[in-house]
This record gives sequence, C-alpha cells and structure tokens, in this order.
Amino acid sequence: MAVDLSALVFAIVDIVGVIGILVWHVQGKDRPTARLIVQILFFAAMTATFFSQGIVPFRVTTGELAGLTAYLGKSARVLWWVHLAWATIGFVRLYIALDRRPQEARLIQDLIVAGVYLGVALSIIGFVFGAPIGTLVATSGVVAIILGLALQNTLGDLFSGVALTLGRPFTIGDWIQLGDGTEGRVIQNNWRSTQILTPAHNVVVLPNSALAKLSLTNLTRPDESHLVELAIRIAADRQPSAIEAILVSALEDCRFIVQEPKPVVAFKGIDAIAIDVELLFRVTSPANRVQARNEIINVVSQQCATHGLGFAMPAQAYYVVPSLGDKMEKSESVGGLPRAL
Repeated sequence: MAVDLSALVFAIVDIVGVIGILVWHVQGKDRPTARLIVQILFFAAMTATFFSQGIVPFRVTTGELAGLTAYLGKSARVLWWVHLAWATIGFVRLYIALDRRPQEARLIQDLIVAGVYLGVALSIIGFVFGAPIGTLVATSGVVAIILGLALQNTLGDLFSGVALTLGRPFTIGDWIQLGDGTEGRVIQNNWRSTQILTPAHNVVVLPNSALAKLSLTNLTRPDESHLVELAIRIAADRQPSAIEAILVSALEDCRFIVQEPKPVVAFKGIDAIAIDVELLFRVTSPANRVQARNEIINVVSQQCATHGLGFAMPAQAYYVVPSLGDKMEKSESVGGLPRAL
C-alpha cells in the first residue's frame, strides 16, 4: 500500500507540475505579477503534496523503490526544481530594479537568472540523479576551456555587451552615429548585439564586439535637438545686412526647425561675385533633418525671389573669357571653347 501511495503522490506532483508549465506559458510575459503568483501557488501545491506523505521533495532517498515509482519520483522532483527556479526567476524579474538605470538592472537580473539555472541544473544532477558533483565540477573546468576557445567570438560579444551596459554610451531610443558612417535609432540591445534603425528604415544588426571598437556619437544627448548647417551663395549686389535680414525672416517662417535657440545666419566669405552664407539651425530630432532642410531651401528660394536676391554659382564654376588672341590660338586645339579655372 505504501508503494502505491508513493507512486500516487509522485503522479499527482507530475500532473500538477505539467499543468503549471502549461499555465506559465499561456499567461505570457505581459502579466508578470499574476504569472509569479500562479507559479508560487503551483510550487506550494507540489511541495505540500510531497510533505503530506513525508517525502523529501528535493532529493531521492535511499529507501525508495525501483521501477515505475522511481521514475515517477525522479520526474516529480525534476519538475519541483524547475518550478522552484521559475518562481525565483519571476521574483527577480519583478522586484530587482534600479530607478532610471534599466540596463544595469537587466544585467543584474540576467546574472542572477544564470546563477539560478546553473544551481538548479547542478542540484538536479546531484540530488535527483545521484551524480558526483565534485567530479562534474572538475570536469566542467576542462569543458569550459574548450568551449571558451570554440566560442571566443560569441564570448567577446557577450563581454562587450556587459561593457556597453555598464558604460551606458546609449539607451534604447537614442539616435547614434558610428565611426563607419552607420547612423540611426537604437531599437534593441542585448548581450549579443545591438540593432539600429537607419533613416532608410533598414535594421542594422551590429555585434557588440564590433560596436565597442567604433567611435560613437550620441546625437540624443544632452537632448535630441540637432544642429544642421546649410551653405548657400548669394549674389554680391546687396548689402550683407540686407541679405541677413531677408534670410533671418525666411528661417523664422520655417515650421520644422527649433526657434529657441534662434537660427543663425553666418557670413563665411565674400568676393567680387558672391557672398558665402551658412544657415545654422536646430531640429527637434536627427530624423527631421531632411524635412527641415527641404523646407528651408523652399522658403529661402521664395524669399530671395520676392526680394530680388540672386543665387551665385559655386566658385569652381567661374569661367574666364579669353582675349581675342587667346581665342585664335586655342581655336585649333579646343574649338574656341573658354577655359575653366
């Protein structure tokens, strides 16, 4: 009768454990508190079922019989350890948090979760299946060396991910610019890689080891507003002060730029043909640069046409009209075409 009762207890624990796993998966990650409560209830029910018959839940005793009862007992204890691990991990995910430092909190959580899984795996191997833990740990050192050599690139990504998490050069949602020209918004970051959404709406996946070797400019800090420069050349037939007033008025009419601090019209140079002007303005986000630049070009063109300002050709496009003697000399070789400087 005792044998049948033990087998019945183990079967009940197996059924409760399997149902708990199914419920755990059905609930999903969107309800962490409810998920943790249900997980604790299933674990408590399994533990109470064990102790109701005086059975040790975490290890196999020497007095247990072989056969079907032994298999049921081992599977029940494996499920008990799994539910213990999940309940512990649920508590860690829910209650270990750092205010305003989500990446560091995530790193601490992942390290604790890894320790829980490792401890539970060793406990199952040692307490349930009776394997010698000491020999296993000694052997695992050699295995770790072999795996380290085989997975050195992956481990490099993992350690670089830890360094990026602790250094915090960016967070999810930041707009960054890398030394190789890659630019975009960070949409995902984990221990293995970082994903960037580019202005072309492509997702670039960078291994953390490669990202750690590149220079990085965070365009979101200290705020997301971004300075944009636009160079134009205005014909030098008006006073610079009048040109400045017209261009300032044009910038004030633009909707896609930040008006505080105010946009700036800077004169960069002057010659007999044109005045070099640089328009300096800020946008609310690097993603708005194209819209703002297009709007400013359109508004500036309209204002210049309204006030009679003309645009000048680039300095490299100037032509020198040769003298009559030069024309006759060049006509045989280049057909009398003018020479570009």
